[in-house]
Amino acid sequence: MGSPRDVEADDAPSANPGDSALLAKMGYKQELRRQYSTPQVFAIAFSIMGLVPSIASTIAFSLPAGPVGMVWGWFTASVFIFLVGLAMSDLASAMPTAGGLYWWTHYFASPKFKSPLSFLIGYTNTLGLIGGICSVDYTLALMIASCVSIARDGAWSASRGELYGIYVALIIIHGLSGALMGRVMPRIQTFCIYINIAIVVATVIALPVGKVRRGESLNSGNYVFRHVDNETTWPTGWTFMLSWLSPIWSIASFDSCVHMSEEAMHAAKAVPLGIMFSAGSASVLGFLVLAVMAATMNPDVSQTINSQFGQPMAQIYYDAVGKHGALGFMIVLCIIQYLIGLSLIVAASRQAWAFSRDGALPFSTFFRHVSKRIQYQPVRMICGLVVACLILGLLCLINNAAANALFSLFIASNYLSWLTPILCRLVWGQDLFRPGEFYTGRLSTPIAWIAVVYLVFGVVLSMFPNGGPDPAPSDMNYTIVINGFVWIGCMVYYFLFARHWYTGPKMTVDEGQSTDSDITTSAPVDFQRTSNGQKEE
Repeated sequence: MGSPRDVEADDAPSANPGDSALLAKMGYKQELRRQYSTPQVFAIAFSIMGLVPSIASTIAFSLPAGPVGMVWGWFTASVFIFLVGLAMSDLASAMPTAGGLYWWTHYFASPKFKSPLSFLIGYTNTLGLIGGICSVDYTLALMIASCVSIARDGAWSASRGELYGIYVALIIIHGLSGALMGRVMPRIQTFCIYINIAIVVATVIALPVGKVRRGESLNSGNYVFRHVDNETTWPTGWTFMLSWLSPIWSIASFDSCVHMSEEAMHAAKAVPLGIMFSAGSASVLGFLVLAVMAATMNPDVSQTINSQFGQPMAQIYYDAVGKHGALGFMIVLCIIQYLIGLSLIVAASRQAWAFSRDGALPFSTFFRHVSKRIQYQPVRMICGLVVACLILGLLCLINNAAANALFSLFIASNYLSWLTPILCRLVWGQDLFRPGEFYTGRLSTPIAWIAVVYLVFGVVLSMFPNGGPDPAPSDMNYTIVINGFVWIGCMVYYFLFARHWYTGPKMTVDEGQSTDSDITTSAPVDFQRTSNGQKEE
């Protein structure tokens, strides 16, 4: 294909020469339009987290441990997640590129492992994000069905076929929106900040007020912060640890800021700030929301878990604000969940596009195309993601365990993708690392080691069945099966075929542009070459 035309000339008002120079130092020409401000980069991650809808999606993980699991499980896990965000921010500021996770892995890893590890992380990150799109839209399908159930007083529930039909419609609409709304997407992300904060405030106020107006007392502080339940057959302590899966899934998208690096203005500052603000705000606001929920829900958590509406959050709203109030809240949650899916398909398409730019995906020459006609969007890649999601979503036709595999694919793949570049920097790349505008200083290495230990634990935790140590087939956690297939299949594909053409990130910029003396990072020239030693044309 011909050399992609630089978009700087078409987008001069939003272009920062420093951004393009830093990107050139890493070997890439500016192809996407830089239009995202720091708040809008933050909004991408904050929107994908979609705090209240995400809590609604995952509360079934924490409810079995009771209020202590809901509230303190969120708090303890979110502290570790924030430390992961700090470790990632150090890397993102120094080397901001859309394919950051696999790029950093290749840069820091030992020469012997550069290409296979980079290939593994690129695929894992891409498939994890696809799993995230699937799980978000499947949850949205459940939410829409629960709205119908509330409207019919619990007298109707959706079949698996009906849920999949709703899911297909949502995936297609998200794909069309992601491809055609590129120019207004930054403004949509700004709107997402306001609507997500609004639903937090509304929930925190409406739940206790509604409970009091119905003549019912709130649960005591002792119940909220000290009451322990165990609705599983695991030991109580491990049930509490499994409650971490709720924040692990909910606060799991700040790497989306990294994938927007080549569209961010002043990326070396905007991307790390987006990571920190999104992870930090989700930690604090989530703790507040869950404490209020614990204060207003039915003290018998089994009643909430086994809600007639098929959605525990719908039951909590119903108990506090009645039928019409619950329906109103759930409709707003559906709107926000839709925006989560929209933001996620945008971020996922940038990661997959960056990976295809480096020739790693099948049909990379086709998928790496950026449409100049449609506002410099990777339209072909978005269409590819839609097809992949439609196929993967067929799992929800089987049973709940198969549908939960969509969540587990997102969690385990995300955590492996975050873990590997941080670990490579610690083990092989300390001398290569050059801090960017954001840097945690002397704490950088200790923070990175804590992040690595936590991420390893998170991957292991995601593989346990939620109900107990002896699950029936319908309750089994198939994370190890799904992710094992992805990870092993990826490595088999690499060593049999891809090693012949994938040697790491390719160089798409003229050599002279990649040696700007003002750049703080130090990517070596041979790191930016194609497998045959030539620049990509």
